[in-house]
Amino acid sequence: MLRTKINDNWQLAKGGTSMMSALQGGLEFETINLPHDAMVHEERTPDTENGTQTGYWPGGLYTYTKKLHAPEEWRDKTAILEFEGVYMTAMVYVNGNLAATNLHGYSNFYVVLDKYLEYGQENEIKVVADNASEKNSRWYSGSGIYRNVNLLIGGRIHIPADGVKITTPSVAKDASTVEVATTVKNLTRAKEKITVEVLITHAGVVYGKDVVGVTMYKEAEETVRQTICIEKARLWSPDDPFLYECVVNVYAGKEKLDEVHEPLGIRKLELDAQHGLRINGEQVKLRGTCIHHDNGIIGAATLEKAEERRCRQMKEAGFNSIRSSHHPMSKAMLDACDKYGVLVMDELTDMWTNHKNANDFALHFLDCMDTEIKRMVAKDYNHPCVILYSTGNEIPDMGTERGAQLNRHLCNLIHELDPNRFTTNAINGLLALGPKMGIVIRELMEAQKKQAEASGESGEEGANALNGMMALMTGESGDAVACHPLMTESIAESSEAMDIIGLNYLTGRHVLEKELHPNKTVLGTETFPADIVRLWDIVKNNDHVLGDYTWTGYDYLGEAGCGVFYYDGTQNFAGVYPDRTAYIGDINLIGYRRPISYLREIVFGLRKAPYIAVERVDKYGMPHSLTAWMFKDNVASWTWPGYEGKPANVDVYSEADEVELFLNEKSLGRKPAGEGNGFTATYEITYEPGELLAVSYRDGEETGRDVLYTAKDEVQMQVDCEGEVLKADGEDLAFVTVKLTDDKGVENLFAQKEIIVTVEGAGTLQGFGNADPRAIGSYDDTTWNTFDGYVMAVVRAGKEAGTIKVRFEAEGCESREIEIQVR
Repeated sequence: MLRTKINDNWQLAKGGTSMMSALQGGLEFETINLPHDAMVHEERTPDTENGTQTGYWPGGLYTYTKKLHAPEEWRDKTAILEFEGVYMTAMVYVNGNLAATNLHGYSNFYVVLDKYLEYGQENEIKVVADNASEKNSRWYSGSGIYRNVNLLIGGRIHIPADGVKITTPSVAKDASTVEVATTVKNLTRAKEKITVEVLITHAGVVYGKDVVGVTMYKEAEETVRQTICIEKARLWSPDDPFLYECVVNVYAGKEKLDEVHEPLGIRKLELDAQHGLRINGEQVKLRGTCIHHDNGIIGAATLEKAEERRCRQMKEAGFNSIRSSHHPMSKAMLDACDKYGVLVMDELTDMWTNHKNANDFALHFLDCMDTEIKRMVAKDYNHPCVILYSTGNEIPDMGTERGAQLNRHLCNLIHELDPNRFTTNAINGLLALGPKMGIVIRELMEAQKKQAEASGESGEEGANALNGMMALMTGESGDAVACHPLMTESIAESSEAMDIIGLNYLTGRHVLEKELHPNKTVLGTETFPADIVRLWDIVKNNDHVLGDYTWTGYDYLGEAGCGVFYYDGTQNFAGVYPDRTAYIGDINLIGYRRPISYLREIVFGLRKAPYIAVERVDKYGMPHSLTAWMFKDNVASWTWPGYEGKPANVDVYSEADEVELFLNEKSLGRKPAGEGNGFTATYEITYEPGELLAVSYRDGEETGRDVLYTAKDEVQMQVDCEGEVLKADGEDLAFVTVKLTDDKGVENLFAQKEIIVTVEGAGTLQGFGNADPRAIGSYDDTTWNTFDGYVMAVVRAGKEAGTIKVRFEAEGCESREIEIQVR
């Protein structure tokens, strides 16, 4: 089918088109381009019922309309709209007629327009996106038509949507086979002879070809299977994500009736408990991270360049796999993962039959689950990056017999639809225990009390609910819960239904599962960031343990305050305005790698040079809140004006045997580092401006260096632009970062400036802001303060060629201006 984006020139109004709104004078519309997140443009308020779950952004009801001309030639064709994502529920009208509804805000769905169209004239497409019922998501959801809308036109004989399915049944160094199953549909009442041609190409070169003839009977649908041998094919893998293109052409004689292009990565997946996960015969450990779907300061708007940037940054930080939490991944992110070689665990949902929020998807799950599985698999089928599907996240049902039955049904359905990938479920043991959790807690609390009494302690520490829950999920207590016989009893049947046992915060079970299920593999589907040293040791030393997915690799909106360091007595999860982000990402909201990201890269064995991280000197010795998702409140900076002579804690991360720290060329001593010391050497020193240098050694020989300098007092703005040339498609993005430095380019993370941005010419400002998890303000504002020395503007190209001028101004600094070309 001919596929065209129809993202431009939609009309948007807040509210629905009800009889009452008509009586009140109707709605006020504005022109917008999709993808569009309506929620991020709302005013945050402490009164919203969503609270910290969405970062205090409220939901809403929105009406989108668009005029669509249907030419006369469409009478003998089929016209379909594809919505890649509308949050939350969607009602799609064509010329006032309800054509389709959709209940799941994260799935792509199709609407057949044919019987509602008026040919030879303009038609009205109207979408009512209803996210007005608050408390339907545990994270920032966004609102409205936040992903692409595509128009699909199929001729008299055409390939329907998702009608090409590609597999690679045989993969070897000398020759590999590609099987292409193509569905062809005849709309007419006439019999017709056609040919289906499959080409395997790359950069214009044809590497394989096959042509078959098919008789299409009236109003029939046929599936054509073709197998092509590719000699010495270049294989797709995380280290070499090479993509061919599969082109399927349908001809009637010399007339081309249809054409479909699909990405093709030739690769072979294998899985067993003795060898783990293998791709093309090589064992691969999953260096994974969970992610949410928002794109930071532009909200949930799923623009391809934003998804690609986030994917690339995670790959550069050492991750080779991402888990879509907790909903099916966008097509744009799948394309990016194919391109950069990032493996994907795609996840169905966050709830089954038990609500986690009063108005969430649990109400519809049983009615929609099979449809949503089919949609997810159809979307993912041709993407080589996708290696497994998760049937759900932290599902309380998993500890029940009915839940085990549901999991078995979902896993079996996935295998029927896609027998070449694997299944898992992210099990939260505490939720799965259900009523049994009380028994386990009492046992552990009694054991802790006896241990405290024996050591002369009061045993009162951690008595509040939050600390008590953290104690049950971490350390020895966490392992005791994970390995408790009642835990084993609760999750056994559900675990046995899936290919890979997925465990959230149950690290203590990773090795135990080998004894209980010797033919099963295990995956840490969600883990605490600071546990990476222990976790990766388990992953490396156990073939049945496939890898680890940290929570989380990239900061995100909502679940606000989870990782914020409060120094005023506030507790995390207390619901404090103006918290807006979780603040637990290895990479912050605008793409800056935090110190834990470099520690993780070292633990993974990917970085040989040491890395210096300094706990905020201005917060030295101050008590603060702490959750298991938090690491340290540290930054890579040696600029702390006003704190000369004050104590400072400095970590040096290194894979080497030992490190040596120098302050202004004076050695502060060598300390052991490497795996046996948690890859960390810690120094308590006195802050003195100048040069802080770390040198790493293995067997007495230097292996690498890292250095921090103190910035001079005078601050200037340095502007970096990612995307200096954009496509004139109305959707391409440039990411323009301003950082504060001195005249030598030394970053000053301590200084703060109020930055004003103006954007003129052939583009618009999509969003402007910083990574502050507690910031006041809107990403629509043109004035923002820097946070840790940075602020970022996202600039969106228009549809006309020209130049975009982006100008930044700050008091006491020389203004900066850059030009972006739109072609």
